[in-house]
Amino acid sequence: MKIAFTGGGTGGHFYPIIAVAQKVNEIIDEENILGAKLYYISTEPYDRELLFENNIHFEAVRTGKLRTYFSFRNFLDMFKTFFGMISATYMMFSIYPDVVFGKGGYASFPAVAAARFLHIPVLIHESDSAPGRVNKWASRFAKKIAISYPEAAAYFPAKKTAWIGQPVRREIERKADREEALKYFKFESGIPTVLVLGGSQGAEIINNTVLDALPRLLENYQVIHQTGVKNFKNVTARAEVVLSGRENKARYFPMDFLSSVGMKMAAGAADIVVSRAGSTIFEIASWGIPSIVIPFAESNADHALKNAFSYAREGAASVVEEENMTANILCSEIDRIVGDKEIWNKMAKSASAFYKPDAALKIARELVDMALAHER
Repeated sequence: MKIAFTGGGTGGHFYPIIAVAQKVNEIIDEENILGAKLYYISTEPYDRELLFENNIHFEAVRTGKLRTYFSFRNFLDMFKTFFGMISATYMMFSIYPDVVFGKGGYASFPAVAAARFLHIPVLIHESDSAPGRVNKWASRFAKKIAISYPEAAAYFPAKKTAWIGQPVRREIERKADREEALKYFKFESGIPTVLVLGGSQGAEIINNTVLDALPRLLENYQVIHQTGVKNFKNVTARAEVVLSGRENKARYFPMDFLSSVGMKMAAGAADIVVSRAGSTIFEIASWGIPSIVIPFAESNADHALKNAFSYAREGAASVVEEENMTANILCSEIDRIVGDKEIWNKMAKSASAFYKPDAALKIARELVDMALAHER
């Protein structure tokens, strides 16, 4: 049995793939399936260590990117995509997986196109409330379609589409014990904690707003701030200036990147999360924590905005658009949610209700069943 995973080279595509692969490996072990092999096909491995830990072989494929704005690179990338499809077809023929799991993104196009050409069954998963171009195209021939948001169902054939939620890695699916988490960050137990997540690359507008708000925030809160690796030095240097001479300086804990353990601990300490509107929404929901979501203003087809408001309609989050993102508004929203226990409890309950804990297992089960049927 061979299963190939493919997706764009971002954490939003990669980490759900890992979550599904973890469940596939569990099924392989439980059912003693012999000779099983898993592959990840993309432009880059993203995290070689995680691939190795989950027994996934990486296969590189080149492709171009079709931008939604005018660029001469679109013309050049047409040739990259064409040759990428040819190389992906040869690669796919040599591997010949029994099923392909497409997570979307431009980097998944060559592998999914090759699977169609070779008549290999395809299952796709859409993380956004409105589908990307690759998944929308792949839905025409995909055997099964899984979606994270119920709104996405309107874009796909009803007979083969199921709302199963978003796969979340098992190591961060449940938050750590609160007391243990507070000790990890050397925080006080009687003070609420704000967790700020800007994504693995960080988010400049979130970083800047948090820095502006720090003096006021630290009067009543402790702050864990994931800055993004490339922004860490700049943010910490500015924070030193902003917090110079202040008694509550130790309440601020900046981190460039949160590992799986770090994320689990941060979730255990947090009373509220400030985050982008990507796949992190589902991790926050799995923790059952209220959040303030800041969607990226320039996302393709307004995916981030649609995701944010879809989650907010469930009662789990408050949305602050980038153009309204100021230190005063951020502090006021945090005070409004954390300061009112009734509001906090309703949002926490809504977050937990939104999360579907068996998403990764459902996809894994379907992939294994499709692979074994094709293998025969």
